[in-house]
Parts: sequence; structure tokens; C-alpha cells
Amino acid sequence: MKRPSLLVFASALALTVGVSACQKAGQEQTAEAAKGTELGITKASMDTSVKPGDDFYAYANGAWMKSAEIPADRSSIGSHLVADQQTEKNLNELIAGLQNSNPDINSDAGRVKAVYNSFLDTATIDKQGMQPIQADLQRIAAIQDKTQLATAIGANVRADVDPLNATDMSTENLFGVFVSQALAQREVVPYIMQGGLGMPEREYYLSGDADMKAHQAAYRKYVADVLTAAGIPDAAAKAQNIWNLELKIAQAQATREERDDWSKATQIWSQDDFAKKAPGLDWKAFFAAAQLGNQQKFEAFDAGAIPKLAALVGSEPLDSWKDWLTFHQINQNTAVLPTKLDQLSFAFNGQELTGAEQPRPRDKRAIGFVNANVGDALGKLYTDKYFPASAKAAIQEMVKNIKDAFVRRIDTLAWMAPSTKEEAKKKVASMTVGVGYPDKWTDYSSLNVAADTAYANKQAAEKLRYTQQLAKIGKPLDTGEWWMNAQLVNAVNLPVQNGLNFPAAILQPPFYDPKAEAAFNYGAIGAVIGHEISHSFDDAGAQFDSTGLMRNWWTPQDFTTFRQHSKALSDQFDTYEPYPGLHVKGMLTLGENIADVAGLQAAYDAYHASLGGKEGPTIDGFTADQRFFLAYAQSWATKMREAAMRQRIATDGHAPGQYRALTVRNIDAWYKAFNVQPGEKLYLAPEKRVPIY
Repeated sequence: MKRPSLLVFASALALTVGVSACQKAGQEQTAEAAKGTELGITKASMDTSVKPGDDFYAYANGAWMKSAEIPADRSSIGSHLVADQQTEKNLNELIAGLQNSNPDINSDAGRVKAVYNSFLDTATIDKQGMQPIQADLQRIAAIQDKTQLATAIGANVRADVDPLNATDMSTENLFGVFVSQALAQREVVPYIMQGGLGMPEREYYLSGDADMKAHQAAYRKYVADVLTAAGIPDAAAKAQNIWNLELKIAQAQATREERDDWSKATQIWSQDDFAKKAPGLDWKAFFAAAQLGNQQKFEAFDAGAIPKLAALVGSEPLDSWKDWLTFHQINQNTAVLPTKLDQLSFAFNGQELTGAEQPRPRDKRAIGFVNANVGDALGKLYTDKYFPASAKAAIQEMVKNIKDAFVRRIDTLAWMAPSTKEEAKKKVASMTVGVGYPDKWTDYSSLNVAADTAYANKQAAEKLRYTQQLAKIGKPLDTGEWWMNAQLVNAVNLPVQNGLNFPAAILQPPFYDPKAEAAFNYGAIGAVIGHEISHSFDDAGAQFDSTGLMRNWWTPQDFTTFRQHSKALSDQFDTYEPYPGLHVKGMLTLGENIADVAGLQAAYDAYHASLGGKEGPTIDGFTADQRFFLAYAQSWATKMREAAMRQRIATDGHAPGQYRALTVRNIDAWYKAFNVQPGEKLYLAPEKRVPIY
């Protein structure tokens, strides 16, 4: 089973951006007044010489595909980039205002300014050289035995992973910690998860594919180059030790398929269980250093890998582990260390792995640095200025309508038993939906930062976040907790909270436009909302009940039917082939594809319900249904570099956008809207369309 995950808009469509609702600060329109009358879709992006039934993606986006160019500092472009660029512009305006003022360093505005300026001040970073990291490197160099090694590994643990999100489940530390309700118990506990790799995941080490072998050679060189640039002696020999160790770590790790089966992740271990089941690591020293010394319950999320990783701590030479710790302490912080290290990181992680030709400008990356370290402080400033109450109210209305539509669809399912339907409807009704920003912002009052200490700022912020996450242990689950910044162009389903987050930054063109007619908004942001709601009923989300507990609330026959539908959708996506021999992985992307189908159908139903029985208007020659489906397809227009495409297919639970746009093949109304007939390439006979819900 594959977990619900962040709806990553890796690339979509470069639409013409009008004035965003988020730019109209202070406007207090009603949700009803926020419904516009404009076309919404971008006709110039279309290639109407293509039959919709032959290639709906090209019909919706063909002209854009021919003219759009991927910026040198990007691996892809699309709708995400449009919204992201507008958000960046807004954030730049905010930060420029801070630069022209003198906020108290102990205020949120002051911390944002200091953290931003510290990252931007490369002259100071270069002047300081390796001095800021020396204490950490000396701590590693002083390790004398395996108990001290366990202490060092434990001290490095951060709250930098989320096992419930397919795009956020890896850490360079040997183990990661995530704090939330246990999968099968109503108690907030720390999850212990596998980590330890410098490349995206284990297949990068173990695959014999030619591209992967090239990445492996490039990584070995990168490790040596980083150590050399950092002034570490015997860099080549140490790089070989690190590679040998990481290869064994990769072999010890659970596979992606194993991690996607949550039924194997519901194991609660005590500290004694770790000592008995996973010898090799001094777990008492590890937990004490990780500030978990008094904790007795842990979700052993990667229970199959934890013993193998612990055994490596016991069996592999101490010096190899010290080399590994040294490299990763540097590698995780290259952006705030001398420029040479930053350049090396881009050459490997950017050029080699994704095909990007140039690094992003430093000032753009500085915003990302602020987002990562004091993101809520910046988010509060952003939403105060750029996210009006009218936008929040309009999206909340759409959420309600789409939830209602989903419930109606559940009621009409002939294959689902009444008992399963009741549980499903209960789950929809009890969803906690966050729109725009959290009700409670992160408290940074204990965070001390300065404008000339970029490395120290990063370490302090990471430690604060970890401490704040640990503080949740043993307390009632906060179903309203947010897991992303308000200024992030994204959305997320949170299965153990039975919650959804829709950040302010995605609630703007080209996903949401108050000037556009409702068909567009339901086809664009409405499909996003439906997608996230539907994640609660995809192949993994369907295993959680309304309280966020993992339990079986289906009848056996219902779940068998659901699995049959899921298999048909997986097979459908297996046929998509962006390059000869490179196929989308239907099972890897299944959860996202289920959410796309069910979410698009729910958004369509909600749109029609919003019309109150009337027909939607025809605008500029396009019927309402045509605009709905075109808005969806245009929101997924995608242009990616080949290296990025290959990485996406190898590692990501999201299919490339051009194939997500073809979700329409499974919706009966699409056939009617565009008069799609048998014999056309995308045509599926009614019995071959995958309804899911």
C-alpha cells in the first residue's frame, strides 16, 4: 500500500497570471462575490488541431509545450512555477520592506530579516570559512568508541522526515524521528525511521541501470570533492569508506514497496525491544542523546530495516562511521558554508541528478532558507498582507461543496456495503480542513539568530523544531496541526489527523482566480481539493478511520472490489511511456492516481451542484464542462528535463503531469463534453473506465 502524500505540483502550466486574490490585501468580499465571470483557461496554450480524444493533453497544452522554455536554474516548469513566482515576488516585497525598517531582532519580523540576511551574506560566509562547523567536526573527530558513536548518531536526530508523505520520507541521519499519533493506537509517539543516504534513495545505489551507474560514479567523486574542499585530509580514501558504508546502508534499508505497506509499520517497540531486536547500536546512549531517554513507546516504522542498520553500527569500522558523520555534517550544510562547497552541491544535486543548468539566484534561495528555518514567522507576515478573508471564505465554501459531493458519491456506490458507507461518510464529516494558514503559529521566542551566523542559525532552528515536536509526545493529538508553510504552493492530506492543509500560496492563479467563472475554479483548485479529500480513501488512506487510527472498517467484499478497481488504474498508468523503455510505475503512483480520479469526479459533481440545477454558461465558445476539464488538464501541463523525468519516475509517488492530465479518460462526462468516440486513442469503453468512487 502506498501512503497519501503531498500533492507536489512539480510542474504544470505557465498560465497568464492576472491580479491575484492574494494581492488584494484588506478586501473583505463575500465568498459569493469572489465568483467571477471570466474564461479562466488560456486559449493560447491550446493546440486545437489535435483531437481531444486522441491526445487531450496536447489539445489543452500543445502550443505551450512548443513555446515554453525551462529556465536554466530549473529542472521543470509549469503552474507550480507561475504561482511560486508570484509568491516569490510577494515575499521579496515583504523582505524589502523589512530591509528598510529596523524590526526588533527578537520579533518574528526581526528573525526573518536576520535569517534572510545571514544566508545572503556570502562574503561573511566565505570569510568565516569552515570555522562555524568546526565544533561539530571536532565532536565527531573525538569519538573513541561505539558508545560515543551512538551518542553522536542520536545527537544528530532531527524532525526532518514524515513517513506519511511519500516526498518527505528520507534523512541523511542514520535514523529520523517523526512525532504523531501511532498508526494503530490513540497515543502520540515518536516514529523511528531509516535513513543514512546522501542520494535520493536506495535504488540509486543498487540499480545497475546505466543512468544510475553514472550517478553512482558522480556521487563518489562528489563525496571526495566535498571532503577536499572542506580541508579534510585523505579525502579520496575517506570517500571510498563512505561509499562502501552507504552501499551497505542502502542494502539494509527497506524497499519502497515494503515502506508503502503500512500494515507492517504498526509495531510499537520499547527501549528494551530496540536493545533485544536490534543489537549493534547502544540504544540507551542513542536515545539519551536524542532527548528520548525517558520515552518507552516508539512506532518502529521501519522495523525490518532498524535491526540491519543497528548491526552495521556494530560491525563496520569506527573510522568509517566517523568519516560518514563528517561528510554528512558538511553535506547537509553546504548552502551555509564556503561558496566552493555550495557550488559542488549544485553540480551534483542540481546538474547531475535533475539536469538543471544553473543554480537558483542566491536571493531566491534565501527565501527558501527562511521558509525552512523560520517559515511560520514569514508565513504570518505573508498572509497578513496577501491573503484576504474573501479568498479563505471562497475556498472554504468549495471545500464544503466538494465534501458534500463526495458523500453523495459514496451513497450511490452499488458495490459498497451500508456499514462501509457509514464509516466513509463519518470520515468525510470529521475531516479537519485548514485553509490558508494555521490557527496557531509556531513560537520562535526562544530562537536566537543573528545576521552574520548562517550556519548557527540553521542549527538552532532545526534544534528548536525538533524540541517542539518532542513536546507533543504523550499529549492529545492536535488535529489542526499544520505540516507546511502558508507560503508554499502545495497541499497535503494528513491521515493520522484526518486533516487537510491548503496553504495560502496555492490559492491564487493559476489554481484559483476570483475573476474566473466557477467551472474553471472547480476544474483547477477544486480538483486539488477533491484530490486531497480523496487521499483519505486511496489505497493507503482507506486503511485509516475517522479518528486517524489504522484499522479495517471495510467489509471483505468491499475491499476486494476496491483493490480490483485500483489494479485496473495501476495497469492503465503502466502503459504510459515518456521515453522508450521508461514506463510510469502504476503501483508506485497508485495513491496519487486514485486521488486524481476520485477528486476530479467529486469536483465535477460539486460544480454542477453549485449551479442549482441550471446549466453552466458557454463562454468564448467553450461550454462549462469543457472549461472544467480544460482547467484540469492545463493545471497539469508539464515540461521537465530528461534527468528530472527519470528521477521522478524512479523515486516519486506522483506520475508526471502530462499523464495525470489524462485522468479525464475515466470520467464519463469528459466523453460527452468533447464528443470522444470509439477509435480515438484515449477512448476507453465504459466498462474499462476506472470509477474508484
